[in-house]
Amino acid sequence: MHIAEGFLPPAHAVAWGVAAAPFVVHGVRSLTREVRQNPESTLLLGASGAFTFVLSALKLPSVTGSCSHPTGTGLGAILFRPPIMTVLGTITLLFQALLLAHGGLTTLGANAFSMAIVGPWAGYGSYRLLRRYGVPLMVTVFFGAFVADLSTYCVTSVQLALAFPDPSSGFLGALGKFGSIFAVTQIPLAVSEGLLTVLVMRLLVQSSKGELTRLGVLVTGARPATAPEAVAR
Repeated sequence: MHIAEGFLPPAHAVAWGVAAAPFVVHGVRSLTREVRQNPESTLLLGASGAFTFVLSALKLPSVTGSCSHPTGTGLGAILFRPPIMTVLGTITLLFQALLLAHGGLTTLGANAFSMAIVGPWAGYGSYRLLRRYGVPLMVTVFFGAFVADLSTYCVTSVQLALAFPDPSSGFLGALGKFGSIFAVTQIPLAVSEGLLTVLVMRLLVQSSKGELTRLGVLVTGARPATAPEAVAR
């Protein structure tokens, strides 16, 4: 889902960069506040960023000018909420563009919008909705990561379809083509990412229970989770 350097028309590249900028600025403020108020969270923040970097660096060739890969953004969004994950995801994309030729600087805005903004918000929304209705934590974690991955690929399909509409069927035709080709690799990857994120969360529950409780992922001494007020975050 990283769109390659120079692949988007200049006007599209600029537009996606402008659209992503306010989310990144808001995320920087949220991240600064988190580190200032809770310096003990630095290690977990670094681990969340590393998780995203490693997973999203594993790429499979897909649509020309792009690739399929896990995103790793669901975990950080669940732990620290989407604004902070936007910053971690954008930093990941920047380093991958500079060090791995994965994505690009001209397409950084578009890639950040799909993977670091829409993905975390969609995954976190799914997680929160399921938690509200008392679904077990690990199930909500799976769907949070799964939806974060798939929503990223959906947005990338829209971005490519807007830039390269089909000569005969226009935007919708191109969207169907890009989406169907991506789906072959992305759906299995999203399932795998969901399962891996559950495994990592289980390890965190064992090793960082206090931190997860502070972040609201684990709730102790609460009434049944079916009550909305008992579900943190």
